[in-house]
Order: sequence, then C-alpha cells, then structure tokens
Amino acid sequence: MTSQNCHQVCRPEIHETVYIAQGAQIFGDVRIAEGASVWFNAVLRGDEGPVDIGRDCNIQDNVLIHSDLGAAVSIAERVTIGHGAVVRSCRIEADVMIGMNATIMSRAQIGKNSIVGANSFVPYNKSFPPGSMIIGTPARLIRPLTEDELLFNQASIDVYRKLIEQYRAGNIAGVSG
Repeated sequence: MTSQNCHQVCRPEIHETVYIAQGAQIFGDVRIAEGASVWFNAVLRGDEGPVDIGRDCNIQDNVLIHSDLGAAVSIAERVTIGHGAVVRSCRIEADVMIGMNATIMSRAQIGKNSIVGANSFVPYNKSFPPGSMIIGTPARLIRPLTEDELLFNQASIDVYRKLIEQYRAGNIAGVSG
C-alpha cells in the first residue's frame, strides 16, 4: 500500500532550516517542519503512509521512522528520538523524549511531556497520558514525571541546536567511507 497523499511521485517536504546529517535517508510522504534535525544514518520512510515531524524535533543517529499500511506517523514539536529507536505509525505528542533503542509500535500514543525509557517496547495500540514516565518491555506507566524530569527534553533540544550550529559552521569535521 502506498501513501494516500502520493498521486504520482511522492517526495519529502523539508523546511529549509532542517539539518540533515550525512547518511540520513528520507523517502516518500515525509514532512519535516522548521528547526528539526535528522542525524547520521537515520531512515524516515513515508512509503506506506505519511510521516509528519514537528518543529524543533531531533531525530538522532540510526533512528527508523516508518509508516505502516496507510497509518500515519505523527510527531509533534520539540520531540527527541534517541539513537537507534524504531517508531512505526504512532502519535507522539509535544515535548516527549524517546530513549535510545526504544520501539514504539503502530497506533500507539505517547502523551505530551512524557519520557519513554531506553530499550522500552511500546506495544501496538497502547496509549499513555501526558506527563508519563514509561519504561519496560512491554512498556508501562511507572509514575508521573517530576518537575526536574520535565526539563530533560528541553536540555536535549538545546544540545542539538548547538550541534547543528557547529556542524553548519564547519567546526566539526569527519571522515566517511
């Protein structure tokens, strides 16, 4: 099944301010809003449904985001998706942090101002309310976030904004093969 928004050739729509690191792959019905970043070897596939990435999100190294059988991926603004995470056809609300190597399956919903812990597995159709600390395999609501934990995602966004500036200025160089 192909994305319903693609009539002939389906191309990504990427705001001019988005930073895309070398090796990132973005295909199909993918929209990325201003200020977002997609890092090394991340893959965003909108070939089975749309993928919407909100402003100021950072999609870190080796993340896979994929629509599933016509179901969309909706990621609101200021979301951090940690290294190696897999995100399929789900809804992630604003100001959420997804930990490294977490997996979020189709039709799951993560409420605003939440954290999904590293290596957690969020099953199909599972929903969590705003302000949740979500951990485990399968993932479960552990408790509401503390005031300090609510600041973690903003700190990550600030770090990645500075990294974007450094890469664009040529202050960080590398070698790829």
